[in-house]
Amino acid sequence: MALAVLVCGSAAYADRNDIKITNLGNPGTDPVTVAEVNGRFRAFARTFAAVMTSANLMPPETLGHAGFSLNAELSVIGLPTPGNEDGQVTMPTEGTPTNPLLLPSVHVRKGLPFSFELGARVGWIDRSDMFTATGELKWAVNEGFTWLPDIAVRAHVTRLMGNKDFDLTAAGLDFGVGKQFPLGGMVTLTPYGGLDLTGVAASTDTLDFDQTRTRDSTTPPANPYAGLDNTGVYREVKLMENVNSRLYGGVRFIGGALQLGAEVSLSNQGFIEVANAQTGEKYRDRAVPAVLAFSTTLGLDF
Repeated sequence: MALAVLVCGSAAYADRNDIKITNLGNPGTDPVTVAEVNGRFRAFARTFAAVMTSANLMPPETLGHAGFSLNAELSVIGLPTPGNEDGQVTMPTEGTPTNPLLLPSVHVRKGLPFSFELGARVGWIDRSDMFTATGELKWAVNEGFTWLPDIAVRAHVTRLMGNKDFDLTAAGLDFGVGKQFPLGGMVTLTPYGGLDLTGVAASTDTLDFDQTRTRDSTTPPANPYAGLDNTGVYREVKLMENVNSRLYGGVRFIGGALQLGAEVSLSNQGFIEVANAQTGEKYRDRAVPAVLAFSTTLGLDF
């Protein structure tokens, strides 16, 4: 089902889940307003990064140097209460965002020698023109021993594509542990869990908050925003200063070449500091709510 959705052509108009980043507001020049609006952008960036990285859907053991896996996946993600206060996050979408949000994807993995594994995932944000592209490299520190669990480290990078006026990237390290149990013949059951530490980076160019404005033919093409009122730019969200911690647990079933799996995850985003960008004066700490997701996978494992 996910593959069928991904190959279908998207609509030419903005859908309800497409991001309109200017809905977060103009930071302006007042120090308190600047801090609050930049705080909204930071909270949104961290929350949407948690949405993009809400699924692992693979145990720590690798496929083996000759192994190959192709899976269709679906994540069902609960969005926080909309708003600008503690425990709330403004989702600046074109319409009322769907909640829970669906993220179908296609996941390809290839085993490599020395317990390494290379993977790629492409997902689609439901009812939008936005996609996520993920690259990952996993190394199984320990796997295949009878009485010891499998342990692996996964490095991953995810980029949001098809969005306008802003860039959003999530990158991190995932530490997983699990154990495969044979049920007879070609059937195995593998429970697993882990901790994923993900940094978030986001930025915008100069934004025009007057959506009714038309371009003046006399405006210099090199700087179309020169001298215009109601424009601005959000403060950059830096990767190492914005880290989400995600706890996850799941189980994978393999019967012959058929692979089934389910996983639940909770991304904890903690607090962000709402402060004056110039003086560093802190106005308040704002709690950013956790993101809960349930994911399933169906595929072939060779």
